[in-house]
Amino acid sequence: MKSPSYHAARWAEPIITELGSEGRCGLFIEDAPDALDLMPRALRRTSAPVLPSLSEPEVFRHYLHLAQMTLGMQGVSLFGTCTMKYNAPVSEAISWRPEMAETHPLQDPETLQGSLAFIHGLDRMLRSLSGMDRFVFQAGGGADAAYTHCAVTRAWLAARGELGKRDEIITSIQSHPCNPATAATAGFKVITLTLEENGYPSLEQLKAAVSDRTAALMIGNPDDMGIYNPEIREWVDVVHRAGGLCFYDHANFNGVMGKIRARELGFDACMFMLHKTFGAPKGGNGPSVGAYGCSAELEPFLPAPLVNEENGHYRLVQPGAGASGHVREYLGNVQQVMKAYAWTLAMGADGIDEASDLSVLANNYMDHRLSTIRGLSHSHPHLTGWRMEMTRWSMETLCRETGVSVFDVQRRMTDFGIDAFWLSHEPWLVPEPFTPEAGEMWSLEEIDRWLDVLETVVAECYADPETVRTAPHRQAIRQLDQSHINDPARFATTMRAWKRKSAVIPA
Repeated sequence: MKSPSYHAARWAEPIITELGSEGRCGLFIEDAPDALDLMPRALRRTSAPVLPSLSEPEVFRHYLHLAQMTLGMQGVSLFGTCTMKYNAPVSEAISWRPEMAETHPLQDPETLQGSLAFIHGLDRMLRSLSGMDRFVFQAGGGADAAYTHCAVTRAWLAARGELGKRDEIITSIQSHPCNPATAATAGFKVITLTLEENGYPSLEQLKAAVSDRTAALMIGNPDDMGIYNPEIREWVDVVHRAGGLCFYDHANFNGVMGKIRARELGFDACMFMLHKTFGAPKGGNGPSVGAYGCSAELEPFLPAPLVNEENGHYRLVQPGAGASGHVREYLGNVQQVMKAYAWTLAMGADGIDEASDLSVLANNYMDHRLSTIRGLSHSHPHLTGWRMEMTRWSMETLCRETGVSVFDVQRRMTDFGIDAFWLSHEPWLVPEPFTPEAGEMWSLEEIDRWLDVLETVVAECYADPETVRTAPHRQAIRQLDQSHINDPARFATTMRAWKRKSAVIPA
């Protein structure tokens, strides 16, 4: 068997509120009675917080045990649609330095010249990659960046006297859910185009949806099926002729970076995820950054402050009268911008171009091997052309023939030290889906290891399905009872709620 031998660390580790002993302490702080004078009386506690009393070694040991029982990137994480890349420790170390960690966005800009320099530097590099005229990094993730476009669109329409008239945003069923969700949140009506035989909505379907009520098109390309819409220029022309804006969701930029530029395709705005494509970490879904870029026409409507450079000196520019409001406080997650700046600078234009080649090559190598595994099929199996950054695969046949679900396979793969793979955004257009994506960072050996494990687990599904259905067996914990996972009477997100509910609910 080519799949690796593995067994996770396992500690009988209580939750931290069950550890320690009253009176124990790791750090003694002298009383500072004057400190209370700095806090408004309404914010002062009337009773001490219910916190565990532990020594410093106990705290360190507890979190070390938890870390040892967590997979993470060491387990090969082919997390399709949410590219997982290596995050350089040197960038983490820089973010901890007092020059960044101890600064505040309301400081005099003269004392923030280094931070403003890399914000402006990444802005210029992303302009080069996209053809846009200005980028901002205030948005705290991809959904925030999509919402930024909706806010900019509202401000643009208001300036033209069309805010009440143009109230529809067009997207597709295969675009990221943040596109229709943020459009609806911003007060627009959403028109969702459906996929057709070639794997994307037809031009005729788009033309039928466009009208004098169209505010914008929000679309991703290539989509999560790995299919690139070759008619995208015509799409942009159709929407522009109707008087709407076009927004390019670059969630799947890995396979086309250095190859296409959104502005050259006619788009008015685009977004990049720094925590995906540009090497900034995405631990626990954040802190994320959605870089939003737009044309000069839309620049007056951007959320501020903007960073301008004049003769090597950087200053903050406050919003004009027609600008959209903040989508996040101050300049956003600046440490992440620094990490993306370092990654982009280190890669350079040639490195980014090569990385996109490797992403496409790795995906198609994986597609070839996956096509040889029993019970698997990819989306739109009648389409035989090459896919791009990722491909949506299905375990529908496997599930029908063995009774083993994609969730069972996902859990069983963790028994071999492989991170649980990504399934699909909702709604599931492909039954029992999974969406692997190697990007440019995983080696051939690591990709083969992932595929070997999947091949082994699929073989188990046919030979011994019960082993797969009852997985995991070699992880820190066994399979949990999920029957009450959405029962508000039982789930608890705080220790106080857990104590209250566990007192009345039998174990």
